Amino acid sequence: MTIKVGDKIPSVTLKVMGEKGPQNITTNELFDGKKVVMFAVPGAFTPGCSLTHLPGYVVKADEIKAKGVDSIICMSVNDAFVMSAWGKAQNADHLIMLADGNADFANAMGLALDGSGYGMGTRCKRMAMVVDNGVVTHFVIEPPGGIVVSSAEAILQVL
Repeated sequence: MTIKVGDKIPSVTLKVMGEKGPQNITTNELFDGKKVVMFAVPGAFTPGCSLTHLPGYVVKADEIKAKGVDSIICMSVNDAFVMSAWGKAQNADHLIMLADGNADFANAMGLALDGSGYGMGTRCKRMAMVVDNGVVTHFVIEPPGGIVVSSAEAILQVL
């Protein structure tokens, strides 16, 4: 079942790049007591994700945070090394580049995408959400090929 507005974010352990390499971080640490904008992409370094989706959030981060958002999370079913390298390549150091390497979070949220036809295995559907103290207050999934409803501009309109 796909997560929806009013649902609590499931408890999952993910990875971020720390000073000494990949480190665990839980969804509780990421969301509890905070207002968070999170968006997910099918894959780091892929064209739509690298040319449009992530750059929009990099450029609009200050405007988003000015609306009372504590953090902006970019999540993908990639490992922490890839997410860290992609964040550096995109000047996204002010965003949390979250690695869901085994698709545990994508599966728990009902957002797993079968990308095996493209040689990509399991991925996450392109989406965006606003989460307040662990509860989803806004949630959208992009139709295939789109980067409109989950864009930084669209999220700014709902904050």
